[in-house]
Amino acid sequence: MDRQRLSSIAHAHHPIAAPVSGVNANRLLRRADRRAAARILDLGCGAGAWALQALAHYPDGHADGVDTSPYALERAAEAAAARGLAERLALHERDARAYVPDGDYDLVLCVGATHVFGGFGGTLREAGRHVNADGILLVGEGFWQVPPTAAALAALSAKPEDYSDLAGLLDRAEEAGWTALYAHVSDAAEWDDYEWSWIGSLTEWALDNPGHPDSAAALALAREHREQWLRGYRDVLGFVTLVLRRA
Repeated sequence: MDRQRLSSIAHAHHPIAAPVSGVNANRLLRRADRRAAARILDLGCGAGAWALQALAHYPDGHADGVDTSPYALERAAEAAAARGLAERLALHERDARAYVPDGDYDLVLCVGATHVFGGFGGTLREAGRHVNADGILLVGEGFWQVPPTAAALAALSAKPEDYSDLAGLLDRAEEAGWTALYAHVSDAAEWDDYEWSWIGSLTEWALDNPGHPDSAAALALAREHREQWLRGYRDVLGFVTLVLRRA
């Protein structure tokens, strides 16, 4: 089973790979308030939804998207071409930890991909090194809405210390030298839309392709994810997207 391919399929109807609506993604990008010719870097870009929307906000900007999934990057390239943005988006198939940029960036994004850097602290450190002196780091990260239950920890294969509460997350950002200019906490409707899109997209693909060697695995993965969410971390794990600037 090719997990990267199945993940790309699961995000077909929700290319923002996080529980954030398009309306709120736009609000966050407006609050980032970069110049028209901004240089943008999306680490763990997936299908390129954030980078492409940022380019729509910054009409003379250029973006680099970095991801290890060739399937997600293929979707990103197709979306860029469809929106007439292909010449302003460069895609790089590599580990974000090893990305060596040419210069620095006005806006660096890492939303729903902090695991690449070992969590929130590593993201502030590693993604933050690409941000210029007056730039913005836009990070999406999970936090405990309520004290984690045993079921939530099992569903997420997590330990209580893997996440903090929301206040603790902001404390960690400030300890690392960043301060929040704005934040969006995903609501229940955004979570439900994201999770049902993930589950439904994978299920639909499996039912439409019954002879595919990954079909049974896709159905099993969708069912497993549904159980983990509904019986595990729903209403326990929160998600916040932070607009950060160096203090």
